[in-house]
Amino acid sequence: MKETAIDWAAYLALMEQALGLTLDDQRRGELLTQFSRIADMAEPLMAFPLDDRQEVAGVYKL
Repeated sequence: MKETAIDWAAYLALMEQALGLTLDDQRRGELLTQFSRIADMAEPLMAFPLDDRQEVAGVYKL
């Protein structure tokens, strides 16, 4: 499976528009830094191989 890099700046621009937010350049830069850090931390977890028959968690409804 081919991995594609996420364009965090484009994602942030879409979220600003969807949520009706206006961010200044400093705040936008800090959010981009945090998104990159979170993605870097999640990378080893996402790369962990799972068996194709791995049981998924159940969905509980009230």
